[in-house]
Amino acid sequence: MVLNTQNIIIFALSAFIVSYSLNRIFLRFSTNLGTRSSGEVRFASTSKPSVGGFTFYISFLLCFISINLLFPEYLAGATKQTTGLFAASSLGFMLGFADDAYNTNPVLKFSGQIVCGLILVFTDLYIPLFPPGMTGSFVINSIFTIIWVIGIMNSLNMLDNMDAITTSISICIMSCGLYMLSLSDFKDVFTTLLLIGGIATLVGFLFYNWYPAKMYMGDTGSQFIGVFLAAIAIKLFWNFKDPGTNNLQIKQFLIPLLAFIMPIIDTTTVFIRRIARGQSPFTGGADHTTHHLAYLGLSVPAVGILFITINMLSILFIHLLTSYLEWNYYYSFIVLGYFLILFLIMQFLYDLGGKKKPQPQES
Repeated sequence: MVLNTQNIIIFALSAFIVSYSLNRIFLRFSTNLGTRSSGEVRFASTSKPSVGGFTFYISFLLCFISINLLFPEYLAGATKQTTGLFAASSLGFMLGFADDAYNTNPVLKFSGQIVCGLILVFTDLYIPLFPPGMTGSFVINSIFTIIWVIGIMNSLNMLDNMDAITTSISICIMSCGLYMLSLSDFKDVFTTLLLIGGIATLVGFLFYNWYPAKMYMGDTGSQFIGVFLAAIAIKLFWNFKDPGTNNLQIKQFLIPLLAFIMPIIDTTTVFIRRIARGQSPFTGGADHTTHHLAYLGLSVPAVGILFITINMLSILFIHLLTSYLEWNYYYSFIVLGYFLILFLIMQFLYDLGGKKKPQPQES
């Protein structure tokens, strides 16, 4: 079946208008709601409302309703996996909401993230490293899936440290998801519509989150987006295999690596640096790659544009590898080399920016 283009345009525009309007309403009435100081975590020096996550979740719910109204013929695509995606994303929203409101214990937050992963696993949305018939495959696949979900939820949360970074990168990742769906002529209509609605929602929020940001998404938004994108990646990236085989393939690892390249590089860098300093990797601080690029002299918009450019270049690699080139180990080594070179460049810039970091004035 072919999607009705007119209905898709109506759907996308509706999601954008709802997101833009909701963010404007929250901004108008959120004098205190969700406002937190950004001194230790974000590069900005002022406190701004962190309420973007509310509009994300409301738009997410409205997308489900709109699909029912505009595309009732495609509700057959609402499978057990869709239920898992909805439940895990809702739990992610509630985890972030609780963290924004009460600054919850990290152990409680971590436990909630594990439950998000378990929900996906038990609704058949897991990373298929090994085929179902193999001994111990369910346990291995489940553990790896939970690690992936926890990693992405924390990675996108940590990346939300500067105006528009997480929002822009999330739009890039969702766009990559649409590209992967295009390879099968958008047969998974339900996921296609969710991604179109998600992109439109984030673009509506970007009007308020781009520099100088008027609001942030907060943990409410980053936790929700984190589990949503982790699940989408399992469905579209980790399941990308050569037809006719269930064996472990290196392309399974490279597609997600390229799609999430900037969150992975930033999180890996921060973890390594903090552990080397004897500091907890989960402690917030202005020590991300974004911060050090700013210390180096880049403006906040320039940092955002650089991250978007690198992520889109990586998606171009995915396009080449999935559409024009017959995948082999030669190309796999090229992708790994690309990631390693980019990672090392970011380490060099990180160190260079660290030398120019403003030092606190002694009183």
